[in-house]
Amino acid sequence: MSILRKRLIDFEETLNDEKIDLITLRRLCFHGIPDEGGLRSKCWKLLLNYLPLTKQDWPDVLKRKRNLYNTFIEDLIVMPGETAMNGERVDVTMHDHPLNSNPGSKWQTFFKDNEVLLQIDKDVRRLCPDVSFFQQGTDYPCKAIVDVNGPKRLHCRVQHTVLRSANVERKGLGVTKIAVSVRKATEDYAPLAEGGEAHWEVLERILFIYAKLNPGQGYVQGMNEIVGPIYHAFACDPDASWREHAEADTFFCFTNLMGEIRDFFIKSLDEAEFGINAMMTKLCKQVKTNDHEIWLRLQQQDLCPQYYSFRWLTLLLSQEFPLPDVMRIWDSLFADEKRFSFLIHICCAMILLLRNQLLSNDFATNVKLLQNFPSMDIQIVLSKAATLAGKTLNTP
Repeated sequence: MSILRKRLIDFEETLNDEKIDLITLRRLCFHGIPDEGGLRSKCWKLLLNYLPLTKQDWPDVLKRKRNLYNTFIEDLIVMPGETAMNGERVDVTMHDHPLNSNPGSKWQTFFKDNEVLLQIDKDVRRLCPDVSFFQQGTDYPCKAIVDVNGPKRLHCRVQHTVLRSANVERKGLGVTKIAVSVRKATEDYAPLAEGGEAHWEVLERILFIYAKLNPGQGYVQGMNEIVGPIYHAFACDPDASWREHAEADTFFCFTNLMGEIRDFFIKSLDEAEFGINAMMTKLCKQVKTNDHEIWLRLQQQDLCPQYYSFRWLTLLLSQEFPLPDVMRIWDSLFADEKRFSFLIHICCAMILLLRNQLLSNDFATNVKLLQNFPSMDIQIVLSKAATLAGKTLNTP
């Protein structure tokens, strides 16, 4: 029996139990989830606390959550000055107008929404420019949106812009900035014709609804990089009954994940126990412990972790590796019981694997090297990280 076949059987047996053993599931997922059979889709839903461990509860939970998401679409993605009555849209702007300064004005809400939507639209259109998936059409467009009588589609509210991929970095006192790189999209991120939706349009809706439901945090650049791999895993599930609800399932899994890493995206929480500065400090300490010479070299060059690891940690390495590698990395990250201690081990491994270059290069070259991590077999990186964590990583 091949190793892959043995692993598939182990996953299937674990997922078929009426009461799923989370410890066993985490152990299996840590070593990587096979691409076959939609295993990643189900495992991530479990590891991100969307699906309960008792299988008989799945149908009720999924039905309730998916219906709730449909309610969000109905309630939150509407044009100002319109309301639904008996299935028809009617004008209710008699006492409202675009210049109304009243905080309760639907027009004021509309204009504020558009400021957020403009950034979301730009970000989702340039997501993973080297992968055509997000520009392709989904088999399950939202009927309430694409139907000719439905609410206006979100992308219609913003202007079409020239799109390029981008990197997220800290900018002074602000939250983030976008440093545009030279990579350009190989496909056209144009909206599909009426009746259809591209996958990036679905992500735009997910992020917009998330921002509306979380006004204290809102949308922050980089969230598109977090939601993208989750949606890709769910939208590629070979089981149509799961694939059909990829949007709703992605929304709740993304929301749960953001609940764990939200401190990374809020500058006022940088110094919190799980804030981004604390994470970067842990990374520096681990580098110092495992290779004092490299740590000293970075110190001598004043090569602060903010120059490179802010993006690594905030976006869970989603911009440093190709999408398939990111998904493999996330198998281990989501399986991490201490979430996200293994992320620190991976980042440390990335630095240690560049030892020779870092010791011989000057400051400018090292900054460029760390900001543009060279192509490398992801299994090498993960094996090194597992060693740092005192674990052994099984090769597929």
